[in-house]
Amino acid sequence: MFHQQDRLFSTEEQKAHSVSGTLKRLGRYFRAYTLALLVIAVMVVASTYMQVLIPDLTGQVVDCYLTPFAASSTMQSEFGGSLPLDQLAGGQEAPSGESAFANNCWYTTPDLTATAVETIRGVGILILIITGLFVGNAILSGIGFYLMSWAGFHVLRDLRAKVFVHVQRLSLGYFTRHEAGDVMSRFTNDMDTLSQVVGFGLLSVLQGGLLILWTIYVMLAKSIPFALISLVTLPLMFIATRWFSNQARKAFRVARKEIGSVNADLQESISSVREVQAFSREQENIEQFQVSNAANRDANIRAQVFTSALAPTLEALGYVSLAIVAGVGGFYILSGQDMFGTAISLGLIITFIAYTQQFNRPVQQISVLWTNIQSAIAGAERIFGLLDENPDVVDKPEAIEMPTIQGRVRFDDVWAEYNPGEPVLKGVTIEAQPGETIAIVGPTGAGKTTIINLLPRFWDVTQGSVTIDGIDVRDVTRSSLRQQMGIVLQDSFLFSDTVMNNIRYGRPEATDAEVIAAAKLARADTFIDRLENGYQTVLGERGSGLSQGQRQLLSIARVALVDPRILILDEATSSVDTRTEREIQKALDQLLEGRTSFVIAHRLSTIRNADQVLVLNFGEIIERGTHEELLAAKGFYYDLYMSQFRRQVEETEDAAALEDTDAFFVPGD
Repeated sequence: MFHQQDRLFSTEEQKAHSVSGTLKRLGRYFRAYTLALLVIAVMVVASTYMQVLIPDLTGQVVDCYLTPFAASSTMQSEFGGSLPLDQLAGGQEAPSGESAFANNCWYTTPDLTATAVETIRGVGILILIITGLFVGNAILSGIGFYLMSWAGFHVLRDLRAKVFVHVQRLSLGYFTRHEAGDVMSRFTNDMDTLSQVVGFGLLSVLQGGLLILWTIYVMLAKSIPFALISLVTLPLMFIATRWFSNQARKAFRVARKEIGSVNADLQESISSVREVQAFSREQENIEQFQVSNAANRDANIRAQVFTSALAPTLEALGYVSLAIVAGVGGFYILSGQDMFGTAISLGLIITFIAYTQQFNRPVQQISVLWTNIQSAIAGAERIFGLLDENPDVVDKPEAIEMPTIQGRVRFDDVWAEYNPGEPVLKGVTIEAQPGETIAIVGPTGAGKTTIINLLPRFWDVTQGSVTIDGIDVRDVTRSSLRQQMGIVLQDSFLFSDTVMNNIRYGRPEATDAEVIAAAKLARADTFIDRLENGYQTVLGERGSGLSQGQRQLLSIARVALVDPRILILDEATSSVDTRTEREIQKALDQLLEGRTSFVIAHRLSTIRNADQVLVLNFGEIIERGTHEELLAAKGFYYDLYMSQFRRQVEETEDAAALEDTDAFFVPGD
């Protein structure tokens, strides 16, 4: 199990661990919601503009109303003290330093003769504007987050549906190489990590990124030297974010893989609980689960270490930026100097402090969300890795619908393999005429099941061909081929649904009367009638509550309802008692009539009446003929029969004798 997990993980590691590629691929799923995204974009731009405007207006409150005298005095000293105050108040032509200060006022210029009432009125208007911007920003952000969540969860629904459809189309080979728990983990855990980001998280990152860029632009527009000083820690922030995020992403990839292992162990332990308890392996299972659980814990701790370290690192650099802005700005004010031609006022310093805080806030917010973002990217990579799996068996582009099958089947020099270079079948040739029953016997691993897997194209031949009525099965659609086949396996799968719907599974449009007729043909109606709600009884998982024989009878009834042209029985009666087998055999005799059948034989009753018996060993047919012919030849089949089947014949004869005795027993004899 662990080797399979490691092989799977190494394959995923080679696939695209490209953040841009993963995000671009995820972005394609948002195209269906372009209108909502356009509305969100407008709201994000408007909301960001409001946020950028607030620090500027805050600085204007200081420069234009609270400290106009100090600001004006500063400018007068810079220009020789010869500028009349009434010129400044009247907005007349002024030197460059004065003009820069006057332009900092949004809708007025500093008025040194303003009364207290006028000053309060002006401050009040700016405060109301700032308050309105805060409220507007909150409303737009709320609507934007709602729309983003709406679009994001629709995308998740579409993605989950696409993954499910893809899984249904994957060949059986994929599921032999991958554990069910790991596949389920991609539907649950990996999808959950995406759900934490596609709504609030994704919009926060996008809006935060726009706010960062816009803030930098406005700071540079106001004062390039002061902006460069304020952003001196930006390269360090970028380096820290890049390094921590790369390390976190690697750790989260491992964490996603390990949670897949935990789910696989959990699913396997629950499914095999009877075997675990029968062999008293509870403690060993617990210890094995503890190992995979500990690996998942360690991987998550490592990931959290890097993501948790990023936030305080960026916060510390943010405080350094604030200290630089306040210190440098204070120095130039106190010294009465300009900064490379830019007049520094108290309002400008306050504005830059607010911009620095505004710049640091989304950086820190993104760093807080970075845990979910990195985990989501790792989860998306695993989901897309599953979508990138190509089915081993696919329909040809020019595949046709399979005509009504007559039943002539031919295997022509067939070779098949599951692993490259390890053939399971070697040059097998079989010909079955319509209505014939072909029995296949041989030791375990001889290739019996592989033969019947090639007929419905669960696997494809690597050499040779399989034809039905002269048509290569690779030239028709799998759906049209399989709809005319019926398969009864040794381990029948029943769904958590009513008995009626379980029998109807292969033919949903069948009437209740047809379902009941199929159950009677399979001799299943007797025990169904004894169930609490008869045909409407809801079965437990995998048919729990029924015996193995009863589950097998329902499986046979399901196939009987489909009325297939080709019937495949994979040791269909091996799990029932002798008496039940005779009942099933009566049903099978009726079911086999007029159909080409391939039977992997376990009990003698399915071999005696076969038109051909094929004996396989190491992937080759070593004997073929009827039951009597092969016994007379006294070869491999004879030895197999004598060692394996004679005891079953004796049991059958004893049971029949006992049944006859019971039938003619008279009390008192």
